[in-house]
Amino acid sequence: MADPKKVHYNDLESLAGQEVGVSDWVLIDQDRVNKFADATGDHQWIHVDVERATKEMGGPIAHGFLTLSLLPMLGAQVLRIEGTTRGINYGSDKVRFTNMVPVGSKVRLRQKCLAVEEKAGGKQTRMEATIEVEGQERPALVAETLTVVYG
Repeated sequence: MADPKKVHYNDLESLAGQEVGVSDWVLIDQDRVNKFADATGDHQWIHVDVERATKEMGGPIAHGFLTLSLLPMLGAQVLRIEGTTRGINYGSDKVRFTNMVPVGSKVRLRQKCLAVEEKAGGKQTRMEATIEVEGQERPALVAETLTVVYG
């Protein structure tokens, strides 16, 4: 597993404008896609009907929201903020699904810190999260995510 970059809460602003790091590759297999479909109720055939998806599209693809849901797990591989009491997901300003993730492919997170600012007694980070697909030029997802951490 990737060794996350470590930064102390008091030094968080030093990350602004920098690439933070890149996670390990993670396999998107059919079992993960099926479990996500069960958890969300999204059983559209392009995700779960392997036979039809293979015949009509060359193979099934992962849900866009499955790809988005990987950000916390992959983000933990990229950055660890020390000296905090808690952190909360504050949301996203932009999320774009820019490419398909074929089942059987690997994805990883590339993360850049766009800004750090004071918010509600803590610090809000604005990160550019890019999910790359192994062997493909165009990423699967680009998002601006917001997190508030407290020291």
